[in-house]
Parts: sequence; structure tokens; C-alpha cells
Amino acid sequence: MSSSSSSSSLIFPQPTESRATELVQNYNNVLAKVHALNPKTRLVAVSKFKPASDIMALYSIGVRHFGENYVQELVAKSEELPKDICWHFIGGLQSGKCKDLSNKVSNLWAVETVDSLKKCRQLNNARERKEGEVINVYLQVNTSGEEQKSGFLQMSDLEETIKYIQSDDCKKLELVGLMTIGSIAESKSGHEENYDFKKLVEWKKVLDEKYHFDLELSMGMSNDYEQAIKQGSSCVRVGSSIFGARPPKSEK
Repeated sequence: MSSSSSSSSLIFPQPTESRATELVQNYNNVLAKVHALNPKTRLVAVSKFKPASDIMALYSIGVRHFGENYVQELVAKSEELPKDICWHFIGGLQSGKCKDLSNKVSNLWAVETVDSLKKCRQLNNARERKEGEVINVYLQVNTSGEEQKSGFLQMSDLEETIKYIQSDDCKKLELVGLMTIGSIAESKSGHEENYDFKKLVEWKKVLDEKYHFDLELSMGMSNDYEQAIKQGSSCVRVGSSIFGARPPKSEK
């Protein structure tokens, strides 16, 4: 290793050798399962509540797609870590946080949890004022109908948002897909098909035909990503299977 590359690596927080080995092994185990089912499916490593040094362990083997659930944590990590990381925001998005997310994370690759036209406008307008890069957007669908979950419930509301993203008023957002968080009951049901994932596939089919899209599907997490890929997921969001259990938010 040259002295320049050695010194540049010291700019970023580094894990212990044993932690790096553990994380790389965990990531490669998950990636092997993902690729066995569909080599085209993207694996997003969900690093919420984990230190920046954990991210660097995976960065060092070429991983670039990382997911975060909280705007403040994502902003802090994006300032501390390399600028070629492709950040995915995958947490509940509050209207009041759209501006910070759009303004302060220059390498924000995707927002996967857009659940209203209003939030689309806020993300776009903040990004446009900042003259930032285009953000990929997934529209979140509440396929399980659970009250505590975010996401579009009506196709008509989602279509109104699609029309805005496609309009000349929206220059900084690119619609790439649909996203859902399946219910715990469905992921543990043992059904041959997960009905929450099946519903997202059905919405994709309707929208693809109507608008000549080929929308990606972001569905599947640590406990159900293999089933999600079997049902057509383009992108899975895996945290605890890679990084280990997380502390409760109150301990953070």
C-alpha cells in the first residue's frame, strides 16, 4: 500500500481487525444468499445506530450502498465518511426533516420512504435551491394496511405524486420504484407467498402498464429478504444480519 492511500484511510474511523473480519464475513454470507436467488438484487447494508467505523469495514471491500433510518444520524455520518457512499434514507420521513435531508446529504442516493406529494415537493425544492444531484425516489406503499405504518393506501394518491415527479416542476427527483415494509405477521406466516409483497408486485404491474415504467421493488429486511427476492424484489435492506443486534433507540 502506498503512503498516500495509507494516510487517506486514516482520515476515516477504522474498526478493530476482529470487528472488520466479523462484518465482512456477515456481509458476504448475506450477499451470497441474495445472489443465489437473484444476482441483480441490490443489497443495502442498514447501518443505523452503528458506528462509522463499522461502515468503513464494509467500505474497504467495495460496499457503497448503506441505509439509515434517522435524518440526524445520516447527516452526521455523511459528513464524516467518504463522499462516494450511496446513502439510502429508509426511515419514516417527517415533513420537517425533508429540507435537512435534501440540503445536508450531498451524496443522498435514494429516499425510499416517500409517502406523500407534499414531501416530494419539499425534497425537490430544497434540492433545487441547493443545486444538488438528482435523488432517486421510491414511493412507499402501506401494503399491510397497519395503522402504525406509513405509506400510500390509495393508488389515486400515489398516481398524483407520480404525475408531479414527472412534471417540469420537479427537476431533482427521479422515480425508480416502490417500497414496502411487510408486516411481521406475514413474514412469520409460513405462507408460500408473502401477501404484503404480493400486493406491491400487483401495484407495480398496474403502474408499469399504465405509465410504461419498469419500477424497482424495495422489499425485504433481515427476517424476510429471501422471500422478498423470490417474489421479485430488486433491493433488500438488511441490518441486523450484517451488523448484529442494535441497542434500543433510548440507549443511543
